[in-house]
Amino acid sequence: MLELLAPAGSMEALKAAVQNGANAVYLGCGTFNARQSAKNFTPQALTEAVKYCHIRGVAVHLTLNTLVSDRETADACELIRSAAVSGVDAFIVQDLGVIRLCKQIAPQIPIHGSTQMTVHSLPGVLLCAAWGLSRVVLSRELSREEIRYICRNSPIEIEVFAHGALCMCYSGQCYLSAAIGGRSGNRGRCAQPCRQSYGHGRWENEYPLSLKDNCLVQYLKELEEMGVASIKLEGRMKRPEYVATVTAVYRQALQTGHVDRSMMRALHTAFNRQGFTDGYYTGNIGDGMFGIREEKGEDAAWLKEARLSYESTENPVVPITMQAVVTRHGSSLTVTDPEGRSCTVSGAMPELARAVELSQEALAARLEKTGGTPYHCVQIQSHIEPGLTLSAAVINGMRRDALNQLTALRARRESPRLGRQQKAEAYPGNRREPELTVQVTTREQITGRLLKLAPAVLYVPLHLLAEDPVWCRELCRQQRVCAVLPRIAHDGELPRLRQALSTVRGLGVTEALTGNLGLLLVLRECGMTMRGDFGLNIYNSYATNAARELELRSATLSFEMTLPQIRDVSKAVPCEILAYGRLPLMVTENCLIRGRTGECSCHMANGKLVDKTGAEFPVIRDGNTCRSVLLNGRKLNWLDRQEDLSRLGLWATRLYFTTENPREVDQVLNSYREPDAFDPGACTRGLYLRGLE
Repeated sequence: MLELLAPAGSMEALKAAVQNGANAVYLGCGTFNARQSAKNFTPQALTEAVKYCHIRGVAVHLTLNTLVSDRETADACELIRSAAVSGVDAFIVQDLGVIRLCKQIAPQIPIHGSTQMTVHSLPGVLLCAAWGLSRVVLSRELSREEIRYICRNSPIEIEVFAHGALCMCYSGQCYLSAAIGGRSGNRGRCAQPCRQSYGHGRWENEYPLSLKDNCLVQYLKELEEMGVASIKLEGRMKRPEYVATVTAVYRQALQTGHVDRSMMRALHTAFNRQGFTDGYYTGNIGDGMFGIREEKGEDAAWLKEARLSYESTENPVVPITMQAVVTRHGSSLTVTDPEGRSCTVSGAMPELARAVELSQEALAARLEKTGGTPYHCVQIQSHIEPGLTLSAAVINGMRRDALNQLTALRARRESPRLGRQQKAEAYPGNRREPELTVQVTTREQITGRLLKLAPAVLYVPLHLLAEDPVWCRELCRQQRVCAVLPRIAHDGELPRLRQALSTVRGLGVTEALTGNLGLLLVLRECGMTMRGDFGLNIYNSYATNAARELELRSATLSFEMTLPQIRDVSKAVPCEILAYGRLPLMVTENCLIRGRTGECSCHMANGKLVDKTGAEFPVIRDGNTCRSVLLNGRKLNWLDRQEDLSRLGLWATRLYFTTENPREVDQVLNSYREPDAFDPGACTRGLYLRGLE
């Protein structure tokens, strides 16, 4: 059966979800979840929430889907431990280090890979399976064919976002909010700058980063036939009435197999951004996917109806069977739930009937009155000796006592087997000056001065190396070259990517850089040495140890870390950071250049978005794909403070060239040797100093 997974940003929203037909809810507790602005739950409230759900046959998935710093790991471990004791049914996790902690502390509780892990291919799913995850939430950008292929070949459960807000950027790869406001989406504090207005080349009152809400209610049967295990409804930041309505509509669609106008009208009333979109799922990517929230007055009738669905009565969601016995020796009632739990209570001694003896029909009519409880009776078996009667009060009392005992039994869970946190193994960092690495985006940026400088590693896009074998072979003779893989690579793109890797390996390129979990398996299959890029979001010592376990030659630490965090993190693998360049703030499936012109010309020219403050955000391609990378207008620059970086234990610092022409590249290389004064108008120190909120 397809699981209906609903959001619970508060206890009221949780009840709204459960009372309207959710099979499971997902919620946050404390600070380690991607919706810190929701009310969320305290550890004490979490225990009550789990009991409430389990009594009603609903699972609880706890979101632990943010990056955790070394100083926060003790608190994260305490939350994992207390949540396990509370009886949560699964952890939803992003951070590779947190996965290790969950496995150490609560090994019996399943781990689900969050959409923040940016898993969008079968190799990504297989890697998660190898790491012990039991489910993966796929990126929202996948089409029905891609989801079907993954489900057909996946050894673990697949979860798909079916309804709610769509981020313009692949989840887990957005740094826009962090860069411009210090509020990181990877830390649960996204300020949603994508919903603001931008223009192409100059500011206009347009919204090229604001997508309509996703809506797959029409495709539930298809998703179930594919083998999808769970469909997720977004909305932990939304009001309980929204949760009630959307959950009810999707429950009705699952039960009836059809969607009518009234159901769509209910979804529109609850929340929409100029309608809904199924563009990613159906492959209709483009202008029709974009929209903004239009402020409207509250619909009082809808609010009242939605509240009534969870405030006024208990929705009977648990089917039970009853067995009643009435003899001269006594009376008893046994109730049994779908999982086989049974409770038996005894009632008063029956009396001899003076007028009307107790019939099976009369007994059943009184026992099946389970209103106000989570239960509905689907079968009653009874044995009544002739000539006896029981008062309505006695029958009602047996029913009430039996259901109360069953409720207590359903709320109870065996104490989990807990393990102990193992300290992340501390590896000392490099005590020498960091090496220099350089990453280019175009062939022209590989200037004579750059080659003369002889960086420790030169990162070059894979497609540039593969398309000119003669040039690639000559470059490898002069320089240690590492191929840069695309940020995103769906399954249909992997054969061509494997071919390109085979080509460049034969030309002398033996290393590749990737920030994509799925491509780690591809690189291993191709016999390439693997280096980890910033997209892996390595943020703590447990994660660097995970990188060592994954056999990475090096790892790029998150540029959302501060210098002290970088200094103190275990250097389980050689670590590098970005020290110069336009930071990549988004990677998008929708081509931002096409959004400007209506036609895709990103292979010919770059573009830029401009916000209402005049800040510019250049746009380039992700490799040679039609996906866009949104860059920061102000360049990260630590060239004048290399001494500070030399104290961090780093293997290397990287210069990252994106929009620079050859002359500008050479100017930066000169500044690396003889630093210029820092220009705060054109440059930024990034988050290394100011950190995140």
